Amino acid sequence: MQGRLAGVVVALGVLSGCSSETPSEREAPLTQRVLAGRGCDVNPTAEEMADLERRFQQERAVSAYVRPIGSVEVPLYFHVINKGTGVVNGDLTAKMINDQVAVLNAAYANTPFRFTLTKTTRTTDPVAFENFGPAIKVALREGGKNALNLYTANLKNNLLGHSTFPADYASNPKLDGVVLLYTTVPGGSAAPFNQGDTATHEVGHWLGLYHTYQGGCVSPGDAVSDTSAEASPAYGCPTGRDTCAPLGVDPIHNFMDATDDACMNSFTPGQAARMDAMAQTYR
Repeated sequence: MQGRLAGVVVALGVLSGCSSETPSEREAPLTQRVLAGRGCDVNPTAEEMADLERRFQQERAVSAYVRPIGSVEVPLYFHVINKGTGVVNGDLTAKMINDQVAVLNAAYANTPFRFTLTKTTRTTDPVAFENFGPAIKVALREGGKNALNLYTANLKNNLLGHSTFPADYASNPKLDGVVLLYTTVPGGSAAPFNQGDTATHEVGHWLGLYHTYQGGCVSPGDAVSDTSAEASPAYGCPTGRDTCAPLGVDPIHNFMDATDDACMNSFTPGQAARMDAMAQTYR
């Protein structure tokens, strides 16, 4: 797609409490707002989380067990927004895209989910590249509720990525998906966040996970029983960090914390079960 996308809205950049959301976006229910990526501290309040969890329990699909590892194929539509040719302008190479898909599949290897690159689109639009907004999703999104649409662009305010939650799909199907800073894919320049795990983290939100530090040391935390409580995001790779003693050391290696890509390496069985239950309910 060439040329400017009509009606592009300024990016929903949320960082450290500062937001460039439009008024209509601020008024949207929490799960319809962007969830900011690592380096940001934007989380549901305890009341909002309770509402989300009540809805999930009411609507939850009956499932006696987590589906077998690798049994759920997720079609992946990869949308590259750029301002011209060359990686420096956001035009990711085929290798970078394939490597990103490989990172996702490695990260989710112990879950039911496998991601299959179904289609790649390239949109040359300098305005959209610098100011990613909902209109781009509306113009480009493909597939049904089970399809992952992943967009790359030049996000602002040090934002690495953002995502919608599964329950959002029914009310806003065209806004469903994950958005990444283009330099976070494997081979990008956003070190130490350039090994592809920003996508892993944001897809975790897309499948229904909260941050591991959700709710701090207060139960129910991130609504997953086998992730240790954590008072705040962990940065770098602080081995042995324990902010909620004596509840166990912080889960700094978990993909849903805020550590460097090289530090992240796992989801827990409880997280895999929650993602599967969310997918069976909403996707």
